[in-house]
Amino acid sequence: MKEHHIETPKTARFFTLGELNSNTKHVWIVCHGYAQLANHFLNWFSSLEDAERFIIAPEALHRFYWKGFDGKVVASWMTKEDRLNDIKDYTTFLDNVYRHYSFHSVNPLIKVHVLGFSQGGATVCRWVTRTAFKLDSLSLWAGAFPEDIDYFEKRDIFNRLNLHIIIGDDDPFYSEERVEKQMNLLHDKAIRYTLIRFEGKHKVLPEPLLRLAQSIE
Repeated sequence: MKEHHIETPKTARFFTLGELNSNTKHVWIVCHGYAQLANHFLNWFSSLEDAERFIIAPEALHRFYWKGFDGKVVASWMTKEDRLNDIKDYTTFLDNVYRHYSFHSVNPLIKVHVLGFSQGGATVCRWVTRTAFKLDSLSLWAGAFPEDIDYFEKRDIFNRLNLHIIIGDDDPFYSEERVEKQMNLLHDKAIRYTLIRFEGKHKVLPEPLLRLAQSIE
């Protein structure tokens, strides 16, 4: 048996909050977690919506039924199967979203902020190490660096991106031991970051989100 690959066009979707125009100062590209859809995820960012922000939520390319063969539909950025091609496909997708808007032709001073939630955290980490587009900040909300990135080699990229780590104190996926392990890893790799803790579980909440915006904008 031989495995083969062929590139084929696929229509991807994304959702937005706000309007992109000459008044826009900040663009946020926010990537959802495993088993979410971008439109529902974007609702978590409604507290940020104003005349100076434009928020984009791309949706992962793999949709599936959450339970069985019908009912709730969700999406995933990748699995372990044929993972390298999935990574290539979604980093190309994110580049295409950026290219679609040509942000800096609208306003040369626009800042572009990238946020990944949960599985979306690994997604955006891979993207920022591959893209040639200008980005101003990187935020990982209940997300972690994927193990396939050489952090030492990419350290300068992460240190340019005003890295923020945001984790709830009651997140079932992040024990205090895991939080400490992540912080120690970043310290050992000489990667600068700001840690934001908040009271809450595995979700983007308005108060810490506004705190993050004040820190990166």
